[in-house]
Amino acid sequence: MNAKYTKLIANNKKARHNYHIDDEYEAGIVLVGSEVKAIRDGRVSFKDSYADIKRGEVFLRRLHISPYKFAYNANHESLRTRKLLLHSYEIKKLVGKIKEQGYSLVPLKIYFKNDKIKVLLGLGKGKKLYDKRETIKQRDVKRDMDRERKKYS
Repeated sequence: MNAKYTKLIANNKKARHNYHIDDEYEAGIVLVGSEVKAIRDGRVSFKDSYADIKRGEVFLRRLHISPYKFAYNANHESLRTRKLLLHSYEIKKLVGKIKEQGYSLVPLKIYFKNDKIKVLLGLGKGKKLYDKRETIKQRDVKRDMDRERKKYS
């Protein structure tokens, strides 16, 4: 992601903790007007959200976008299914990996790119409990090493 053209809206911190992310895809998202306004306010939650493929189209499910408080009667449903926009060759590649190799599509980030809202999808396999413990252990060791390095420099 080029920092000049992007503004991060929300980041899924749990995704990299729960999944080994092998590949990333940038997708557009189909939204209604009040959803765009709510996203600009940063009112997005990734809790339990995932993406799946039905009939050759990719959908983002359980992404919570809070209702926009200034939209009177035209407000959106907060947990509705939203269509993602990907190239057909990307969708075909994803279908093959998901069916054959047991991967999952996980939303990693939502951000603005050239005034359009984009979703970064990660193609990953779920981590086992011992993998999660190992990741936490490595992070703690790295933090301790950085702390010691900072103390002596």
